[in-house]
Amino acid sequence: MRPAAALLPETAPAPAPAPAAFGTRAEKGWSRGPRPLVFGFSSQTLTFTGKCRLTCLYGSVQVFGFTIAPDQPPYNLYSPHTYCALTIEAAACKDPGKSEKEMKLEAKSILRAHFVPHEARCRLLKRFVPHCSIVLLEHLDTPVTKFVLNHSDFSQIFRAKRQEAFSFIPEDTVLASAGLGRLDPGSGLLVSKSMLSAIGELIHACQEEDEGCPVILVCGPKSIGKSTFNRYLINLLLNSLPCIEFLECDLGQPEFNPPGCISLVNVTEPLLGPPFTHQRPPRKMAYYGDTSCEHDTERYLDTLKYVFSAYERDVPLLINTMGWVKGAGLLLLIDIIRLLSPSHVIQINTDDFKDMPQLSADYVQSTAGLHTRGKPCLKRKHPGENGERCRNQGSSSTRQPGHQLLCVQAKFPGAGVPGIGRAHSSTLRSVTIVGYLGQLQPPTVESVLPLPSLVPYQVPFNAVALKVIHVEVAPTHMLCSLNASWVGLCHLPDEISCKAEGPVVLTQTPICDCLGFGIVRGVDMARKLYYILTPVAPENLGRVNCLLIGDIAIPNCIFLNQTGTGGEIPYVTSEYSYDISGAGKLKIKKHLQRREHRCP
Repeated sequence: MRPAAALLPETAPAPAPAPAAFGTRAEKGWSRGPRPLVFGFSSQTLTFTGKCRLTCLYGSVQVFGFTIAPDQPPYNLYSPHTYCALTIEAAACKDPGKSEKEMKLEAKSILRAHFVPHEARCRLLKRFVPHCSIVLLEHLDTPVTKFVLNHSDFSQIFRAKRQEAFSFIPEDTVLASAGLGRLDPGSGLLVSKSMLSAIGELIHACQEEDEGCPVILVCGPKSIGKSTFNRYLINLLLNSLPCIEFLECDLGQPEFNPPGCISLVNVTEPLLGPPFTHQRPPRKMAYYGDTSCEHDTERYLDTLKYVFSAYERDVPLLINTMGWVKGAGLLLLIDIIRLLSPSHVIQINTDDFKDMPQLSADYVQSTAGLHTRGKPCLKRKHPGENGERCRNQGSSSTRQPGHQLLCVQAKFPGAGVPGIGRAHSSTLRSVTIVGYLGQLQPPTVESVLPLPSLVPYQVPFNAVALKVIHVEVAPTHMLCSLNASWVGLCHLPDEISCKAEGPVVLTQTPICDCLGFGIVRGVDMARKLYYILTPVAPENLGRVNCLLIGDIAIPNCIFLNQTGTGGEIPYVTSEYSYDISGAGKLKIKKHLQRREHRCP
């Protein structure tokens, strides 16, 4: 018996399958090429929706906290209307010690080297001012975005929703030809004074080496902007640090992986788009198998301990938490803070949200959690110091035992009110899964290949163990549960032992390494094989010896978008009997339209 799964490609052939202006007008013969835009460093910004590739030619610009200079490679920017819009702004630069004429000649040489047409170059240089920035914006298409946009549910996410009319400028036509739409600056990131103060203190703490690497935990209710804050902070830190670690504790809205898992990721590149555009293999990940942990909080904490054990405390750590902060969720958050022992707790809140107390070190120490007990709080020497008052202390202050609490007030419209945001959480989860599957697309193929046309891996029954995490399933129904399911591809440290030819079924849910995810496309009873589609690298698939099935559903659009299939769409029916064992209705959500199809 082999300890690892034999994940091999199926041998059968696959089925056929101006300072005040943002830019210049389009030049003849330049309709699909890059478009140069001129920015003034002091006040000019561009908030946009769409996607593009940005190259900084002269000066420097900042995008969502990350500074891009001419000596850096091009960066892909993704600004869908489902997330906070990106803003490009010219960054203040140091005096280069050159005259205006010398700077203008340098800019002219750079534009000529990038084959900017003569007439466009003259227009740009006519508007040139010292300390401005010049960037190239190009059309951007990637296999992942093409696959996502190929589904009708997400085909319009990079197009701006209708807004209040604001003044039209000629450069809007240039932006549109580059695939961008100009937005009101209010659609971008709104940085409050409390957020600016907290970020400044965190950057200072991460750059100091005397007190060790900071461990920063970000918490707050749902739809409060935790993910946006994290991306902005990461980008700012990467301006001066080579990397940071990111511990994802949010099962429902993870940053770097599909939902249902806890992961530790080493971040070295800026985050200039939503989660589905920058998914990557983590340093360590475990599959919990649900978007909520309220039914099994003990296993959630055990899983978190398992993943956190891989953190080596040699670089700063940023921790993202769930938005469940009421009742048992608040008590669980206290347990998490005790477990992870952060040096800083960032509590994002709104003025009218009263269900969450301020999580000072005194409060966390003295309050009982869901699985831990509180300890009596020692009296302070200064009675006037209130332990529950938010303490935005300066870095020069003496650290109190425990963590330092920094409170951030979210100021964007709808902060902390689930259901009225840019997109519902279930939609964001679905697009993340679709984006993950987009990694299956070949990088050199122009058109999108439907999933049924891709060759799956074949896995022998006795090479992997199976476990359904979220519900008890009779062994006779195990393969029915597995077929057409989203599975975690995991590695058990112990060797699998099985004498029978049938499937290997585990009796308990293991806490183990998860190497990625896949779809069980089919089960071959005659050949005793599972057929699995997954973008996990072949060198990692040799370690897979366990398939975990959780309560993470494949998005309906994946089933409904099976182009090229003859007759009825596989796994989809409008005449479904709920009397079948294991069947159940989809949850009713009043804010969503009723689905026309039911997917088992």
